[in-house]
Amino acid sequence: MLLSVATALTTMALKAGAAWITGSVGLLSDALESGVNLVAAVVGVFALRTAAKPPDENHDFGHGKAEYLSAAVEGAMIFAAAAVIVWTSVRRLLEPQPLTEVGLGLFLSAGSSILNLAVGLLLLRVGRQHRSVTLVADGKHLLTDVWTSVGVLAGIGLVAVFGWYVLDPIVALLVGLNILRIGYGLVRESVVGLLDAALPADDVAQVQQVLDRYRADGSVTILPPRTRASGRQRFVYLTVRVPGDWTVRAGHDLLDRVEEDVRSALPGTTVFTHLEPVGKVARRR
Repeated sequence: MLLSVATALTTMALKAGAAWITGSVGLLSDALESGVNLVAAVVGVFALRTAAKPPDENHDFGHGKAEYLSAAVEGAMIFAAAAVIVWTSVRRLLEPQPLTEVGLGLFLSAGSSILNLAVGLLLLRVGRQHRSVTLVADGKHLLTDVWTSVGVLAGIGLVAVFGWYVLDPIVALLVGLNILRIGYGLVRESVVGLLDAALPADDVAQVQQVLDRYRADGSVTILPPRTRASGRQRFVYLTVRVPGDWTVRAGHDLLDRVEEDVRSALPGTTVFTHLEPVGKVARRR
């Protein structure tokens, strides 16, 4: 995340310089989005540090949901930046203005885009490897920023070649609408996570494969698992029914094996099991 902060600072400076040199609201919109990246990266640093804390007396299940708060803040910042971009674009659309030093501005913006591309791909890879909502969200945002910048560069290039000054605010307006869409997605994802969404279907399928092995002999019944995600943390809740004449030790030995196999299928998962007897229990004399 510190790399993301440094990248956001650098790209914001380059794009702001390009916007100031050229007077382009399209490049200004691109610079504002990089400002959002900077705020999101700073918030992400604190979120990751909080999420990495182990469970304590006030947080028995850890601090994983701090990452969802980070994604929500990033989404809210995107909405704010989009509002500024749309407002500025509409004003310039009503009063188009010529651009200056377009070549230098495009060069600075292109350099910042290449930097964003490299860091965005790195964040996505590391975030998916460690199942970090914050890193994945930040990586996706940086890659979106790259595509946004490509569109802005193309638009400003057309302005420079053909003198279509009205195209500059149109490009900026499209940028604002696009990041509104991204902001909605981030806020939606964070809200779903805060509401204890189930694990992804692929993860649940791996759990079911483990459970089916124990169900195969017919003596053990395992109800469908209940799951939830909390940031990078995964939780699985199981109810296991065994014959009523089993000993307590036999039942708990089975639960230990089930929990170990589920954790092997999904490393780092916290598994909770509940044992229930079924059938008639033989009277002991």
